[in-house]
Amino acid sequence: MHSLKLIQSEVCPYAQRTHMCLLEKSLDFDRVEVDLANKPAWFEAISPYGKVPVLEDGEIRIHESSVINEYLDEVYPHPPLMPARAAGRAVARIWIDFDNARFVPAFYRVLLEQDSRKQQQIVDQLVGHLVYMEEAGFTKHWKGPYWFDGDISLVDLTLYPHFERMAVLQTYRNISIPPDCHKLMEWCAAMKERPSARLTAHDDDYHIESYRHYADGTASGTTARDMRQ
Repeated sequence: MHSLKLIQSEVCPYAQRTHMCLLEKSLDFDRVEVDLANKPAWFEAISPYGKVPVLEDGEIRIHESSVINEYLDEVYPHPPLMPARAAGRAVARIWIDFDNARFVPAFYRVLLEQDSRKQQQIVDQLVGHLVYMEEAGFTKHWKGPYWFDGDISLVDLTLYPHFERMAVLQTYRNISIPPDCHKLMEWCAAMKERPSARLTAHDDDYHIESYRHYADGTASGTTARDMRQ
């Protein structure tokens, strides 16, 4: 048994972030799958928010994907997944926060919202976030293919799982990456081919079915409840 254990659910993009991080680090770890529709008592006891992922590292137990990934990068520093300079790390944390606080909530709320007028307001907001990523995330000297040019980082691993699920937004709300967002599309295509993404990926049909209850407003899980607040 390995000292590292990832408690996850295949359907969860947050868990995918940490799964990808572990793969990028080439770490040995065990995976424990949790059915989020029927959470076992032992899981409720170790996950304060009732969410995946949870990482166990020996006696240490950590929840929240962004926190887990920074922990992994600090404790298992090779290869590094944050910029070497403090200023660069600050920029990375700003983008991780943008994803967690702005983009991802809009992703879920546009699916959960059933009122067409309010829905359109969130569509406009979400598209605005995509344009902002294109304009502010990539400098005119950006060489790609990753967020910070040639070096993959925690920013890439944080952002990508919901971009893997863009077919959900296209199918249910007719939202796609704007055609002028060339760099964002180039980044997304490069990330799709990354081995850590390929090894954790599911196809569009899987995601479309998984988010059906969000789109019809009947989702009742922890994330849906949180995003309705």
